[in-house]
Amino acid sequence: MTTRPRATGRYESTTVAGESVRAVVPAALPPARPPLDLDGGLAPPLQRATTALAALEAAARMVPSVEWFVYAFVRREAVVSSQIEGTQASLVDLLAVEAQAPTTASLDQVEEICNHLEALAWARAQLARRGGLPLSVRLLNGAHRRLLAGTRGQHSHPGSLRRSQNWIGGTRPGNARFVPPPPHLVPELLGDLERYLHEDDGLPPLVRAGLVHAQFETIHPYLDGNGRVGRLLIALCLQEWGLLGQPLLYLSLFFKRHRREYYERLGAIRTDGDWEGWLSYFLEGVAEIADEAAALVGALFELQTRDRARCLATPGATVPGARLFEALAQHPFVTVKLATGLVGVTRPTAAKAIHSLVNAGILEETTGRERDRTWVWAEYLKMLREGTDLMQ
Repeated sequence: MTTRPRATGRYESTTVAGESVRAVVPAALPPARPPLDLDGGLAPPLQRATTALAALEAAARMVPSVEWFVYAFVRREAVVSSQIEGTQASLVDLLAVEAQAPTTASLDQVEEICNHLEALAWARAQLARRGGLPLSVRLLNGAHRRLLAGTRGQHSHPGSLRRSQNWIGGTRPGNARFVPPPPHLVPELLGDLERYLHEDDGLPPLVRAGLVHAQFETIHPYLDGNGRVGRLLIALCLQEWGLLGQPLLYLSLFFKRHRREYYERLGAIRTDGDWEGWLSYFLEGVAEIADEAAALVGALFELQTRDRARCLATPGATVPGARLFEALAQHPFVTVKLATGLVGVTRPTAAKAIHSLVNAGILEETTGRERDRTWVWAEYLKMLREGTDLMQ
């Protein structure tokens, strides 16, 4: 083991395709020799993150119903987290497919996002349900299985820990940017991480969430999907440790914006034991995204309140139109067929409900066709899609 300012773990030599490489084997959490200094440089970002998270919680409590905010935020996260891994589909594509409306995106690409939604929903339900799986390797394996089912990662053993060596960057392990632990050590390392998830080391939960994510990414226990599961793990920690009453904070957008620094900070942990640098970055992300999420909750609620009043005040307003408006937050793309089911009326009545919202300036037609048309709550979607368009 190389002497470093802080114990980072060790390197283990392994052979891959006849090539000898050094794989990183991380030390168990929490960081030690020396321990984290929360009274030094980490104190200000921790305070900012804690304050921003409390403000987001307060914003969520001020709205009458938070379910449709959860709907929106979960979808934003699924889209951005998938995009980081190369998925070529946007939030608009996802919402269009959910409404069975036309889209130019590949359905296979959108399916990857849908799998992310299913994996997150399943894992959150397990944690919330009495008798469900706890925060554990089994839970992550179950989420991983759902994440990769039927997609380009379906041949990477969904739900199973890797049994071969993987690497990050480079064309082969010998020139890789990072080589995770050998496969025979993965179960033991994940077992240590699982124990850490359930012990109290006295560190603030936000700090622990940052530690857990970085450790998981260093272990890299799957052949594919590690980034998405690792980001999902942050959300599950926030839920399990009671940091937010509703799942409204997701950091993929921050990681997408500052992607290079994300990898640099993780790399510095592995080479120099620089946990403070990583945690400062992570906590900055929590503060930034929590502030933006609180502002978005307020803006979306204001838009809903304003457009509801326009819906009711417009000449020709109908009861089915008002009922359809209340469904828009979770169905911002609308077809006559979808509106028929949402409102529980005939097709002609559903068409009249749609047109009443068009007349109110709420819905806009997007296809320009006479048949099989699609309408969208354009202003709502404009707010929601920020940062979710395809990466250039």
